[in-house]
Amino acid sequence: MSLYEKLLSGEEKLSLVGLGYVGMPIAVAYAKKIKVVGYDFNAAKVELYKKGIDPTREVGNDAIKETTVEFTADPEKLRECKFHVVAVPTPVNDDHTPDLSPVEGASHTLGKYLTKGSIVVYESTVYPGVTEDVCVPILEQESGLKCGVDFKVGYSPERINPGDKVHRLDTITKIVSGMDEETLEEVANVYSLVALAGVYKAQSIKVAEAAKVIENSQRDINIAFMNELSMIFNKMGIDTKSVLEAAGTKWNFLNFRPGLVGGHCIGVDPYYLTYKAEELGYHSQIILSGRRINDDMGKYIAESAVKRLIANDIPVKNAKVAILGFTFKENCPDTRNTKIIDIYNELGEYGITPIVVDPQADADEAKRLYGIEFNNLSDVKDMDLVIMAVAHEEFKAYKPADIAGFFNASHKTKVFMDLKGIFNLEDYKAPEFDYWRL
Repeated sequence: MSLYEKLLSGEEKLSLVGLGYVGMPIAVAYAKKIKVVGYDFNAAKVELYKKGIDPTREVGNDAIKETTVEFTADPEKLRECKFHVVAVPTPVNDDHTPDLSPVEGASHTLGKYLTKGSIVVYESTVYPGVTEDVCVPILEQESGLKCGVDFKVGYSPERINPGDKVHRLDTITKIVSGMDEETLEEVANVYSLVALAGVYKAQSIKVAEAAKVIENSQRDINIAFMNELSMIFNKMGIDTKSVLEAAGTKWNFLNFRPGLVGGHCIGVDPYYLTYKAEELGYHSQIILSGRRINDDMGKYIAESAVKRLIANDIPVKNAKVAILGFTFKENCPDTRNTKIIDIYNELGEYGITPIVVDPQADADEAKRLYGIEFNNLSDVKDMDLVIMAVAHEEFKAYKPADIAGFFNASHKTKVFMDLKGIFNLEDYKAPEFDYWRL
């Protein structure tokens, strides 16, 4: 009987190592079909799940209450499982080199409890070679087992998009790979339980790793091009969104928009690819050029804000500025690797301490990571400048009168920066508004 069949019969269990925005939804999906142990070293997070609370808001509290996932912070429980899915983050260091410590740490933990006949599948975004060259030796070292003999490995890159209610685990094609044909079939069968749109069998583990890392690198480069266009058109006095809408009438025009590139994928993955390329003697030109543009957008936005204040005869130092939205993307609570902090810090260089309002963000996380305490929406009044930074649904509902109410009534012109271009340009015309968007 195959491992897949044993999972279906309830004879064996699947473990999910890492219960964040990616891992937890996978665990919940699998638990509808087979027995699942959900492990995370963060005991506080595990306790929230046990209480039926979903801090990620990816599946909701009801789904957490109803799921049969055995949530635990006890790694000993991993010994009960034969199929392991590792879904931990892979960030970058301050110097933009890959930080593999989370995936290495997960491998050390899992290796201690790995048993013969197991399959370990990594989902973390890495450069080609990490699964076999970095993770496998750790698993062997900790377990005393031999890869290819006592256990097998595979790779299936995560494609869950936090906050996205359309492109979900059950609606997207899942790339799967295995170290040999037998493993590939087992991995494909197991993932077919939750990837209802189908699986794509990659030629090798390295191919699957490379496919993932270029998906987000492609998006990063295209957004960088849009950001560069935005800076050029701003100097020309042309509205970039209007240009893109006009160009978008061509059948093969790519529908990208300028913006801040934060989060754990698009702004991170390119560095994994270029790091490995440089190890092999190739120095990226296009990829790193795009990264530089996107990494500098917070500074560009802050400088644009200061210029708008000066143009409207509003003193810059100690100006009252509100930033609406702090998460790395709309409609999710995650503030990790948000680029809004770049705007906040850069404004501080000009003697401005903005107030920050975000009804969706994890306030405790923002305080811990950035030392920022959020304000209430009621505090946004008598402002000199308002920056609409994140397109949360709550913010999209604002009308021009609502926005106008945030400003100091003595200002002839209200300086309003709508970074994502979520409002209608015609509703924010001069002289009442000085409206700016990327």
